[in-house]
Amino acid sequence: MNAAAIVFQQPCQLSVRSLPLRAAQPGDVEVQVEHSGISTGTERLLWDGSMPPFPGMGYPLVPGYETVGRVVRVHGDLTGRQAPALGDRVFVPGSYSFEGVHNLFGGAGSRLVVPADRVVRLSPDGNAQGASAVLLALAATAYHTVSQGGTRDPGTPPDLIVGHGVMGRLLARLTVAAGAPAPVVWETQAARRSGAEGYTVVHPDEDTTAKYNAIYDVSGDAGVLHTVIPRLVKGGEVVLAGFYRQDLSFAYAPAFMREATIRVAAEWKRADLLAVTELVNTGRLSLDGLITHTESPVRAHAAYEAAFGDPLCLKMVLDWSNA
Repeated sequence: MNAAAIVFQQPCQLSVRSLPLRAAQPGDVEVQVEHSGISTGTERLLWDGSMPPFPGMGYPLVPGYETVGRVVRVHGDLTGRQAPALGDRVFVPGSYSFEGVHNLFGGAGSRLVVPADRVVRLSPDGNAQGASAVLLALAATAYHTVSQGGTRDPGTPPDLIVGHGVMGRLLARLTVAAGAPAPVVWETQAARRSGAEGYTVVHPDEDTTAKYNAIYDVSGDAGVLHTVIPRLVKGGEVVLAGFYRQDLSFAYAPAFMREATIRVAAEWKRADLLAVTELVNTGRLSLDGLITHTESPVRAHAAYEAAFGDPLCLKMVLDWSNA
């Protein structure tokens, strides 16, 4: 069986190809894809060829780890309360579905073959409806920056967030939902300073707050440490939650005087994904107003260019309904 998929042939070169799907095994489900999101972090680096060495890296590749679809076939006898059933809508955080290409991260296709224990069932009565459910991966990433996947004591929630893209908005919404004081968000692009829900967005030059306890960067700006370390209280923390093309550096003296901690937040864990899915299903976390653009896969090249180049594009989603 074949399925349509986005294929990065080389950096900045893509096509939509019919690719063979791997043979399903007992415990797999087949998912008919409804929507997939375009990541402006790791996927941008795959697109422009600046991704550092990464397991499974190579071209041609199928990108995508923000996929929502419906289970259309179940292989084997699946048991357990969370096991997906025929007809369930599920979130798929990437796959190894396609043969003859690298699956990094393998979710941008019209049909996927995925282990059942990899997908997350979406409640038919919950708030993760339609295309908005593709945002669960980013929400889990934002949640992980504080929760650290439940592997350590949770960190201090942000009182300053750098960047008001989708990741910054989700992190700010999660902070408010948790009952923590509303953070300040820095955003240099005027077009992105609107849309705050329960928190304040300002240009960095307009911020009169002297010191912060926990500064979370989601901008991906490699020079951010020079800007934010002087704004820390003594013993404060900077959390690096973006994806950075260049090596990061900082001036030692300001960090020394503040006894600064610099922490890197890596990819989310399944516990983070389950937690944010529950927050969305119960209405504590809203995903509304974050998807600004939708395209058909036949216009994939234009979709990727807009996702990475248009400041008004917060989140681009591919609609696979007619693929």
